[in-house]
Amino acid sequence: MEAFQAAFVELLVQYEVIRFGSFTLKSGRTSPYFVNAGQLRTGDAITRLGQAYAAQLRAADIACDLVFGPSYKGVPLAVSTAMALCGDGRDVGFSFDRKEAKDHGEGGTFVGTQPEPGMRVVVVDDVITSGRSIRESVELLKATADVQVTAVVVAVDRQEKGKTDRSTLSELRDELGIAVLPIVSVRAMVNWLVGRELDGTTILDERGKADIEAYLAEHGGTET
Repeated sequence: MEAFQAAFVELLVQYEVIRFGSFTLKSGRTSPYFVNAGQLRTGDAITRLGQAYAAQLRAADIACDLVFGPSYKGVPLAVSTAMALCGDGRDVGFSFDRKEAKDHGEGGTFVGTQPEPGMRVVVVDDVITSGRSIRESVELLKATADVQVTAVVVAVDRQEKGKTDRSTLSELRDELGIAVLPIVSVRAMVNWLVGRELDGTTILDERGKADIEAYLAEHGGTET
């Protein structure tokens, strides 16, 4: 695991974004872990979150003129990522969509930098599950202007099946024809955390890891 990924996992643990146990998901499925990016709601948390997204873009050498985050969870992601990139000397725009187009004032669907032809756009989102918000974001951007969506960056890849036996992330890469980059996958995060102590507490033991592996064996998708 790269240093920025390890720092990111520590951030998730510190703010209880990742929790282990037994959780009922929106789908009704029982999961041995739960990811709630809404826990990142302080200045420190959102600053470090943006730094992690920017680090992933640097690591993958992704060209970017505009960072777009789908409303509402993507709004702070877009802002904090643009701020972190500025710290590298890359002054890029940020943008997010309105849930309903504004018909007065400046009007329009977008808040922030408007997508323009030729722009290289990166979409940022929190967690890949079904991929619906990412698909909708790419469609919206391309319908608005002749932009090039260069990548999608997400915090955590749950590595679950999409429409087929393949993972949603793998399906999205082929469907959209662009890089879809998680800062960390669930399996990589689990392997790094198991048996590790943070602030004197063991975050995940071997039994917890086994439960997650069993869950992924049933619900996980292939990466090919």
